[in-house]
Amino acid sequence: MKKIDLHSHTLISDGTLTPNDLVERAKAKGVEMLAITDHDTVDAYEQLSPASYDGLKIIPGVELSTQWRGVGVHVVGLNLSLDSASIKEGVAQQEKARADRAQIIAKRLTKLVGPIDFNRVSEIANHSQIGRPHFAQHLVELGVVKNISTAFKKYLGDGKPGDVKQCWAELPNIIGWIVKAGGVAVLAHPLKYKMTWTKRSALLDDFIAAGGRGMEVVSGQQSKQETDRLARLCVEKGLLASCGSDFHQSSQWSDIGAMSAFPTVCKPIWLDW
Repeated sequence: MKKIDLHSHTLISDGTLTPNDLVERAKAKGVEMLAITDHDTVDAYEQLSPASYDGLKIIPGVELSTQWRGVGVHVVGLNLSLDSASIKEGVAQQEKARADRAQIIAKRLTKLVGPIDFNRVSEIANHSQIGRPHFAQHLVELGVVKNISTAFKKYLGDGKPGDVKQCWAELPNIIGWIVKAGGVAVLAHPLKYKMTWTKRSALLDDFIAAGGRGMEVVSGQQSKQETDRLARLCVEKGLLASCGSDFHQSSQWSDIGAMSAFPTVCKPIWLDW
């Protein structure tokens, strides 16, 4: 089976590699089909050099943030038109939401730990989109916490003061932008959401009703039991199956192209690409 990675990030959002360096790493790891899915932006594609692909098939993508019943949820848009008015409108709205969110996070952290140097956080983010990992790194620099993991555990993780969700567009709007851009909406990493399987099934029902057509049955390294359960859910809901490493950096979660085995009972989302 081809090595396919349809979920990865560059330093344009919260990864560590440039778009071209990510492509080079993907090729070195034997990846044959790659989607760059930065958070709420498609700017990485403007920096890519087509001459560097060398047989690597690039699938235009994006990962959009939203919420469902108070839970932060991510939707990956794949094989979409980067020139679409709908995706440009959506990305612009999400980028503003992300900027507003960063200001809210800074104010909340200031109340808890003291002054936050927003300019420094922006530097950490390479003067691009600011996310929670950039605040986490700043908290480490300030000596507030020993490491990024502790920063999330105490201040920035799900349900913590730095976990701001109310800025994002609603789920139907997110999916609408993707569909109007000719893309396929995919529910990202279903196991990362803190919810029961019953609630996860309900999320997928609402996702499908809004026009969603796929779900990630493999996200980085996961157990066979987890993959099998997601595969059954995917088949039950009649969804296309996607997979991705959710790569950010080589020491975090999973390397590019490094994922658990894809379940053969599912219909791959990329068959017609």
